[in-house]
Amino acid sequence: MITVKEWMELVDYRITEGSAYGWQCYGADAYMLDSWNGEQDGHSFTIIFDTKTQAVYEAQAHDYVHNRAYRMINEDFRKKNKKEARRRAVNRDEAWDDVDYVDLDVDDDFIQKALAIRAGEDYDTRVLMPIDFSDEELLTYMKMAHERDMTFNAFVEQALREAIKANG
Repeated sequence: MITVKEWMELVDYRITEGSAYGWQCYGADAYMLDSWNGEQDGHSFTIIFDTKTQAVYEAQAHDYVHNRAYRMINEDFRKKNKKEARRRAVNRDEAWDDVDYVDLDVDDDFIQKALAIRAGEDYDTRVLMPIDFSDEELLTYMKMAHERDMTFNAFVEQALREAIKANG
């Protein structure tokens, strides 16, 4: 999970709002900071963290230009967040009207998207996924990719797409 320091650097230390976080899923010391560029068709970023421990619970990036929203939720608190959303009858996946959050698991994926959003640049909308292979598996899959005259990344991406499609 990204840190408060990393988030502050992403927003160039520009804070536009802040308040205690209103839900209980992150505890009594949860606080929320926002950084909005002031443009209706611009961008904003949000971080929810613990004021005592500095643990980050959630980070969000909102790209109003392209109607895209990204977020990372601390793995240790995903179930609590989901449970409270159900209790409150809130669609936790909806960022704003007809725009759902895309959940990210890789810090660098969030950081790269956020930097591009802030700069008004195009960015890769695909989602990076952490995948762990044993050395033996890695060698086997690299050989399979080579046999198909594909890069390893393209091979893994194709395999993941096929697995997702098969499991609907």
